[in-house]
Amino acid sequence: MARKKILVTGGAGFIGSHLCERLLNEGNEVLCLDNYFTGSKENVVHLLNNPYFELIRHDVVHPFHADVDEIYNLACPASPVHYQYNAIKTVKTSVMGAINMLGLAKRLKVKILQASTSEVYGDPHVHPQPESYWGNVNPVGIRSCYDEGKRCAETLFMDYHRQNGVRIKIVRIFNTYGPRMNPEDGRVVSNFIVQALKGEDITIYGDGKQTRSFQYVDDMVEAMVKMMATDDSFTGPVNTGNPVEFTMLELASLVLELTGSKSKPVFKPLPGDDPKQRKPDIALAKEKLDWEPKTGLREGLVKTIGYFDKIMK
Repeated sequence: MARKKILVTGGAGFIGSHLCERLLNEGNEVLCLDNYFTGSKENVVHLLNNPYFELIRHDVVHPFHADVDEIYNLACPASPVHYQYNAIKTVKTSVMGAINMLGLAKRLKVKILQASTSEVYGDPHVHPQPESYWGNVNPVGIRSCYDEGKRCAETLFMDYHRQNGVRIKIVRIFNTYGPRMNPEDGRVVSNFIVQALKGEDITIYGDGKQTRSFQYVDDMVEAMVKMMATDDSFTGPVNTGNPVEFTMLELASLVLELTGSKSKPVFKPLPGDDPKQRKPDIALAKEKLDWEPKTGLREGLVKTIGYFDKIMK
């Protein structure tokens, strides 16, 4: 079979690096684009000796040209601490990045996948969230740069598809964790693990009863690859996440158990626009992709804790 040339924007990021690795292992050639705002060369350094891997420093806010067979558009800071750091830049990355990559897909007549997010549902009034739910998003809040940037990117993808016949795929990614997460990204899994390993207090916002669903990164990558392989009639959006819910207190307790840490929980006020519940309805992914997550939280946390333990020494 002919080797596919695949472009991955945000390819040196947490999920992007795992995707690059998977695509290379399947015998493809990978062009990895990243501006290293949240991505890191460390995430892909082990791939640099592969003759079919090419790492390019580039910001998707600016147009990019290359002959490729498929595009995965993952470029965008995805954790609150990073996307709020420069909110205008976050919107530009989502919107201009989508326009530039869709323009490339249109010229090349190739398939393009957008890494969207469960944040398009905002603080949901419907639980669990199916793809048909339009969301409850604050357009002027501190998280809006990310939520509305990703919503606008989905709009652009659908309009390029309807107007120009671009072959698109949209996946809505729910909380994902695993090795190569940034220790400073402010997400709950990395926060709890880093604090536990350092013996610091574990910070819980609110009463800790708010829930999240945690998906291990290998399951996420599997969903993306399966989505890209679907026929052109299915554009998505499709939810990809783990439907098993955990409270923040349950997560903290499990992290403390697995690390053997003596850390204690401390409670702080809930940040603005922080959703109380987040859980995917994955019926569509099961039907269209024959996909559901296989890695349980305990198993995934063991691997993730091992990674953080190694990089923090």
